[in-house]
Amino acid sequence: MEPTTTDDRPVRVLDVSGPEYRRAFELFLAGTDEKPLTHARLSEVVAALPHRRVLLDVGAGEGRTTAYLGRAFERTVAVEPSAAMREKLRAVCPEALVLPEPIDRAEPPEPADLVHLSHVLYYVPEAQWLPTVSRIRSWTAPGGTLLVVLQNPDSPCMRMAAHFTGARYDLRPLAAALRDRHPGDRLALETLGLRYRAESLDEAVDVAEFMVNVADLATMDPRPARAALTAYVRRNFAQPDGTYAIGHTQDMLTLRRAPSD
Repeated sequence: MEPTTTDDRPVRVLDVSGPEYRRAFELFLAGTDEKPLTHARLSEVVAALPHRRVLLDVGAGEGRTTAYLGRAFERTVAVEPSAAMREKLRAVCPEALVLPEPIDRAEPPEPADLVHLSHVLYYVPEAQWLPTVSRIRSWTAPGGTLLVVLQNPDSPCMRMAAHFTGARYDLRPLAAALRDRHPGDRLALETLGLRYRAESLDEAVDVAEFMVNVADLATMDPRPARAALTAYVRRNFAQPDGTYAIGHTQDMLTLRRAPSD
């Protein structure tokens, strides 16, 4: 049965270690074209690297992309502070060195030819983006590449998050600041058009709830009502064939560190 717009319950804050987050995340993965499209683009980035000795995945999560990328490298290092995510990460990347410290305390043992920072900056105050990414850049080997991935601020997914929470994330100011701070680096910002599809409104709303679980949601009082989220999904994402589609275009910032600096 489809959820009704009379549901007064607030949108849930999903704990990354809990079953509700897991279910929503699995629904998202089952319906999105993200992995095949992003992995294809990542393969092109890897192929262009001058060396493929060390991969460093910062905020590796459960390790699906870590494992995919790691096949091309001699060694893999992953930073993941969540114990629940580390358990899954170690299962899919058993040979990786996994660092449990948060980013501001992590100390990778050697420079990496590719550093992957994907969907992590949502959890970092925007005022700390430049010092955080500059620190992570220092973990990149000279001539190596740092990739920073985030939702595009104008994607339907992020417009929905901004509508309900006011949160907005934009890599463009960070890219400009990094150019000023590290003029010898080569930077490029590109977008990847991605889409999530659901057969039912019920599943689409569960995934929309996952998408609006930005860091600011937990501090909102009151939180948005699930009824309002359901109405938003119906109004903006319903397709003529009865399915639902939510675009979640991603931005990818590529920083090629200068060979010497």
